[in-house]
Amino acid sequence: MRLATLNLLNGTSLADRSVTPARLAEAVRALQPDVVGLQEVDRGQPRSHGADLTRQVAEALGFEHWRFVPALIGMPGGTWRPATDADDTGTEPAYGIGLVSRYPVDSWHVTRLPAAPIRSPIVLPGSRRLVLLADEPRVGLAGVVRSPLGTMTVATTHLSFVPVWNGTQLRTLARDLSRLPGPRVLLGDLNMPPPFPRVLTRWRSLARLPTYPAWEPRIQLDHVLASGRLPQVRGVEAPELVVSDHRALLVELG
Repeated sequence: MRLATLNLLNGTSLADRSVTPARLAEAVRALQPDVVGLQEVDRGQPRSHGADLTRQVAEALGFEHWRFVPALIGMPGGTWRPATDADDTGTEPAYGIGLVSRYPVDSWHVTRLPAAPIRSPIVLPGSRRLVLLADEPRVGLAGVVRSPLGTMTVATTHLSFVPVWNGTQLRTLARDLSRLPGPRVLLGDLNMPPPFPRVLTRWRSLARLPTYPAWEPRIQLDHVLASGRLPQVRGVEAPELVVSDHRALLVELG
């Protein structure tokens, strides 16, 4: 069973800053995943031509089981409001996370994670300029999957860039996931390096490879964490794809 996590950067290719369905399809097919967690996902955004990117990933892989959950409604970095459960099937521009599975999903579970209440200093990508940036709301999405390994919970999330706050979010999400059928796997951009995800959750880390930035990875922001009995890890990869400024992180179990 191949589990992957990928921060999509809304499907952008760094080669020419364009967003095209063909490149997104090429990227996810290269992973050959059975389940993939997606972050920085657009639905109905002008910058990605109004596409539902989670649907595009599912169609590229030929998978029938998928879901997108918005973290915010509006434009990231512009005008937006926190998403609610009522927005899951809305038509307004949205931004959030997605989970796509080859295998049937018996139930879906959403954990909403509020934004940090303070602005946080951050260095803008490609520059040395330090700015105070307002945080955005986050969300966790879990599916109870009928896999060849048996029933298991697979989840994805994209946590805050604000230190300590993202740790609180991770502990909240791990607590919610502990109520779902095990074993459990969390795929996501946690915006923190090792060993913090393992220490905060007491879950196992299934992959230790740098994932950011994609062209010369120096730090691991993307993680695959596990709780409960799973088969042996047979392989771990962090391939550079034709989309995103992150590398994907792929774990093969068997």
